[in-house]
Amino acid sequence: MQAAEQGDDDAIRAILTQLCDVTQMGFAAVARVTEDRWIACQVLDKIAFGLEPGAELDMQMTICKEIRQTENYVVIDHIDANIAWQKHPVPIFYGFKSYVSFPVILADGSFYGTLCAIDPKPRLVSEPATITVIENFARDVGALLSARILAHPMTNGTAKDAGRPQAG
Repeated sequence: MQAAEQGDDDAIRAILTQLCDVTQMGFAAVARVTEDRWIACQVLDKIAFGLEPGAELDMQMTICKEIRQTENYVVIDHIDANIAWQKHPVPIFYGFKSYVSFPVILADGSFYGTLCAIDPKPRLVSEPATITVIENFARDVGALLSARILAHPMTNGTAKDAGRPQAG
């Protein structure tokens, strides 16, 4: 099953809408993140960022690669006010000022990708209550994707392989 097909789900679309509402951000996505690929599975784009489901970003030009390595979330209210991120090449390249990205973990414990949101304006997203809500969204996305992937375990050989994007 292709990554974009896995994310094409009304419940995931509803979560992306809720994520944008909670964060006041204009772009949200679920991405399949592997060691060398970032693939948009489902996208809500109110700011004309320009990504469609199935689109890929250069893995070296994402923050999600760091989330994949650590399985920790990243939350940034205002890039320019955050010393750790203000000179980072990714927000400079894409022009966003606020960012959230949370790991999406499947039921078998494997890392699938990220639930992320960006906006060209600073947004207050680091409040503990907001973080808890987004963590729950990421957990819900993981459960939804797990049900889809595990429902088609032989699509790509094994359940673990079923979540991996295939060429073609």
